[in-house]
Amino acid sequence: MRFGIFSDVHANLEALSAVLEAYRSESVDKMYCLGDVVGYGANPNECATMVREVAEITILGNHDAAVAGRMDYSYYYEAARQALDAHASLLTDVNSQWLKELPYKHMLAEHAVLLCHGSPVRIEEFEYIFAPEQARECLPIFEQLGDITLIGHSHLCKVFALRPGEVHELAPEDFDLDPDYKYIVSVGSVGQPRDYDNRASYTVYDTEKRRFEFKRVEYDIDLAATKIFDSNLERNFGHRLFIGV
Repeated sequence: MRFGIFSDVHANLEALSAVLEAYRSESVDKMYCLGDVVGYGANPNECATMVREVAEITILGNHDAAVAGRMDYSYYYEAARQALDAHASLLTDVNSQWLKELPYKHMLAEHAVLLCHGSPVRIEEFEYIFAPEQARECLPIFEQLGDITLIGHSHLCKVFALRPGEVHELAPEDFDLDPDYKYIVSVGSVGQPRDYDNRASYTVYDTEKRRFEFKRVEYDIDLAATKIFDSNLERNFGHRLFIGV
């Protein structure tokens, strides 16, 4: 099967629409979202509705958890808190309830694929994995990992190959899984990339070929940013879309 996996939409309707259109040419059988559907952008309700309709499973992200009242976000910086408060007020009852019921993780057991938002270690704390030392913290739970564990949260495309006692960072390029290793892959962000590539990020995993692919697609950044500028959201949430950071 071919799975489409994406993460960190962050209420960016233009980026999400471009990614879903791109998936139509990828012949994917199912799509999975790794969380943070809301937060930062101008269209939380529209994005929640779209993801709810297309994703087989959506994982709870930290921004989703905040909007759904499932975590304390009082320590977030002011602009982020204001965006989360605004998004909570905009969601329909259906979308709000959907966020309240999202799982922290899900194992696609038949294909040995583990889906998480952040690190699978202390999963409710939404910790990052963007460096080898952070991936190394997963070694004690090695047997609980999938052959490939897919995460979001950092908004970066990253690949780590693990086996007992070893962690290696690989280039974020298409690759075939080596049966001697397990992998942790950060899939990047649809709606707010932070790797200095402003195109929306999405990925494909072919379970039969055991091949993972990174994809990018351009979208209407001007429109996405203008919606932010015309709202009460922090203007930097729009500015950063242009430079991908």
